[in-house]
Amino acid sequence: MMNFKLLFLIILNFLVIISCSEVANKKKSATKPPYAIVIHGGAGTLNQKEMSKEKAMQYTNALDTALTIGESVLKNGGSSLDAVEKTIRYLEDCPLFNAGKGAVFTHDGKNELDASIMDGKNQMAGAVGGVTIVKNPISLARAVMEKSKHVLLTGIGAETFAKENNLEIVDPSYFFTENRWNSLQKIKAEEDSIEQSKRSENPDKKFGTVGCIALDNNGNLAAGTSTGGMTNKRWNRFGDTPIIGAGTYADNNSCAVSCTGHGEYFIRYAVAHDISSLISYKKMTVEEAGNEVIMKKLVEKGGEGGCIILDSFGNIAMPFNSEGMYRGYAKPGQKKIQIFKD
Repeated sequence: MMNFKLLFLIILNFLVIISCSEVANKKKSATKPPYAIVIHGGAGTLNQKEMSKEKAMQYTNALDTALTIGESVLKNGGSSLDAVEKTIRYLEDCPLFNAGKGAVFTHDGKNELDASIMDGKNQMAGAVGGVTIVKNPISLARAVMEKSKHVLLTGIGAETFAKENNLEIVDPSYFFTENRWNSLQKIKAEEDSIEQSKRSENPDKKFGTVGCIALDNNGNLAAGTSTGGMTNKRWNRFGDTPIIGAGTYADNNSCAVSCTGHGEYFIRYAVAHDISSLISYKKMTVEEAGNEVIMKKLVEKGGEGGCIILDSFGNIAMPFNSEGMYRGYAKPGQKKIQIFKD
């Protein structure tokens, strides 16, 4: 008799647990927005004291336009991949950011561009590095993902692939901007100076990137990142942007991530994937995982930068350990744009 009572209590307890779980899941899905989009325009290049109100407004307006472009795709039922690509294409065409038209110069006075994109539904990914004649590297990265058997193409091979797939090709002079050129000259002059200690203090030596992550109304996540790299870089150096798992990652079961900062550190510690893993395996929130990696692990190792994170429930985090990071997000009825830690 006791065994039957015990069995009955066990079954009843099990049914209660299942019922509570179902209620919790319903609450979660009830708060999930139909879409969400998050962007960044780089971290580590900012100085709040030196930035004029006019300059800050230029960046704010550009970020607002970028968010509007991506949000309109999602509002109309478009995919997260389309939203990410179109948003980043705009940022690549805007000379304010270190990507595409606004790319910084290498030591040899060239512009070498990197980009990557990833589909959270199936972990398909595409990336390009060191391209010099492709107007929108993010579109080339998507073409690599969808039209080749590969993940990463670089240099002349990537450019040949771009031509074969009818992507827009431009003369390298298209990427010339006077302020980026002047930044290179300042750094090269500094290298010839006796005052070596000032090298690390020059803000022009730092980094910038653009990125976008999105959640569509089908529940699919996507992430993309694009950059001109580091001013005065040599030897065809790549940072984390074209490295899947370092600068870009997306998985519907965890989150989408796009990073910006000192790429060598993001590569060494597989930052984007590390954040995803903390969410998957330790069940951390996006905020907890971002703080663990960006605000703790990277700081301990001496790495500077930040990232944007979005999970499949529309939860957002935008951690950074530098003075500022151009960033913003939009959900139905919500839009927020920030630069510094205000």
